[in-house]
Amino acid sequence: MIAIPRGPRRIVCLTEETTEWLYLLGEEARIVGISGYTVRPRRAREEKPKVSAFLSAKMDRILALRPDCVFGFSDLQADIAAELVRKGVQVTIFNQRSVEEIFAMLYQVAAMVGRAEEGLGLLEGMRARLLAVEAAGRALPRRPRVFFEEWDEPHISAIRWVSELVGIAGGDDVFPELAVQALGKDRIVPDGAEIVRRNPDIVVGSWCGKKFRAEKVAARPGWDQVNAVRDRQLFEIKSADILQPGPAALTDGVEQLHRIIVEWSRSHA
Repeated sequence: MIAIPRGPRRIVCLTEETTEWLYLLGEEARIVGISGYTVRPRRAREEKPKVSAFLSAKMDRILALRPDCVFGFSDLQADIAAELVRKGVQVTIFNQRSVEEIFAMLYQVAAMVGRAEEGLGLLEGMRARLLAVEAAGRALPRRPRVFFEEWDEPHISAIRWVSELVGIAGGDDVFPELAVQALGKDRIVPDGAEIVRRNPDIVVGSWCGKKFRAEKVAARPGWDQVNAVRDRQLFEIKSADILQPGPAALTDGVEQLHRIIVEWSRSHA
């Protein structure tokens, strides 16, 4: 009788979303190494060795862990993946950019560790909540224009899944044409005056790797005329909650966006 494989037993996660998802599935015992940026769940930092940043990895430490598989994300980790493959390591790089692609990635990971049914149940719960948030967003009396800033110098606008979550939460991304661009360099707003011209009602900052400073945004030349600055609608959502394309964005990230938008809509009805 042929044994049914139960997936990789020793996994290194180079980004946070797969770590968080494996913990939610109850499969954290498979994880033997994580990214140093991991904060979700917090206990992972205490339990698992940190073997990578985002653009770099400690190859010797990863190889010493003898992983059956390494999970990574996007073209930005392509060089790390290539080096590991050349050293004989199985690597799976996901490249999810939209809400639907995040769902697909999470299901694939669940299936790879033999937890497809459990994963599907969790994903159905997340999808049901997103649909409820979307319905509440459609019922708002007014939809705010939202500028989501991934980085401040230069200004980088929202990646696709964040732009979609803004829409689900009840707002309208002021740079929808940039959201479809996969690479950060292609989402740069070269002239801050264009942000002023589009006059967002809300600015949400999530400066990956550093604290969002609302007073710095408010002091930008010409921004005193922007609705969001005038009405003090400058907010931060931690990058771990919104810029990780996994469970966090689909739960805590969109919930924070929705609360901000609902409060604005109520005050401007």
